Amino acid sequence: MPSFKIDTSTAVVFVATAPTPKLANAKTGERAMDRETGAALSTVGLLVSDEGEGNLYQVTVPETGYPEGLMPGMPVRVTGLKARDWENTFNGEKRHGISFRAIAITPMA
Repeated sequence: MPSFKIDTSTAVVFVATAPTPKLANAKTGERAMDRETGAALSTVGLLVSDEGEGNLYQVTVPETGYPEGLMPGMPVRVTGLKARDWENTFNGEKRHGISFRAIAITPMA
């Protein structure tokens, strides 16, 4: 499925939740890995505010794309943020949504 770039150049972005490991299989605890680089993936909650509207996004980012110590409330810059729609069937029920992925998250100086 295609992905779409999200322009955050005029947005104010804050960490809402600290990075947590993204799991490929919750039952086994298997960690999700980036298919291209092999880096372990994490999920970071980001509050993105732009043009008078604020949204909370759960963003997947490789562990190599953010420094240790990202804390809630910290202003950050997001590099390469993209959205992708998804759909799957789980226990006979169709589900769909939008996933978010970034190359890097860096604290503002």
